[in-house]
This record gives sequence, structure tokens and C-alpha cells, in this order.
Amino acid sequence: MPRSRLRFGSGMIAVDTNVVVRLLARDDDDQTHRARRLFERSSIWIGKTVILETEWVMRRIYELPQDEFADAIEALDGLPNVQFEDRFDVLQAVEWVRDGFDFADALHLAGCEGRQFASFDRALARKALKAGLDFVTP
Repeated sequence: MPRSRLRFGSGMIAVDTNVVVRLLARDDDDQTHRARRLFERSSIWIGKTVILETEWVMRRIYELPQDEFADAIEALDGLPNVQFEDRFDVLQAVEWVRDGFDFADALHLAGCEGRQFASFDRALARKALKAGLDFVTP
């Protein structure tokens, strides 16, 4: 069995998707207030998977346009007490979303820097080339 990589006591709080969604959607007064208070009083760490899930929920459930999601992620990044996992990749993905990329594809491509990229998805392959990635045909 692999050893756990969890480390406790770092002083940061890793938030779940539902906390970020409440903060952005503001659809439940109590939970929105509690999420806002947590973000105001604590050092927050947001994992890439949480950002990916948040984008899906905000797009599918709340019908938030991609550019508004990009604005929201940039606003979170601007908070002095918020840290993203692989911040450079997340912000690169946000930039590519503004250029018409799907967020999940953009986040995946941002994490592929320095590697060749292969996909059967022709539209994604074109975007990978546009992003300057080395694309190979599978």
C-alpha cells in the first residue's frame, strides 16, 4: 500500500469544489457567507481538480459563460491568501479559454509543456499546435 502524501498542519486549508462553487454562484445565503468568511480569514489552497470541477459545474449547472469563469479564476488568483496547485498551468488555461479553448482541454494542454501531445480529436490537435505544443498523430 502506498504511503500517504497528506501533510497536516501546513496552515493552509484545501477547499472542496462545493466551497468554491458557493463562493462564485452565491445561490445559498448561508453557505455563500460561510465560504466568503473562510476565504477572508484563511490561507486557501485550490487544487487543479477542484478548479476543473468548478468550471464544469458553473458551465453546466449555472450556465456561466467561459469568459466570466476566466474572470472569476483570475479574481481568485488575485486574492493574497489563495494559492492554486500548478498556478502557471491554471492561468495558462484561463488565457487559452479566452482564445476559445475548452477549459478542460486547455488545462490538460497547459500541463503538457515540454512533451509531445497525441489525440484523436482533430480540433484539439489544431489547438495544441496553435498553443505551440509538439503534436504527434497516434
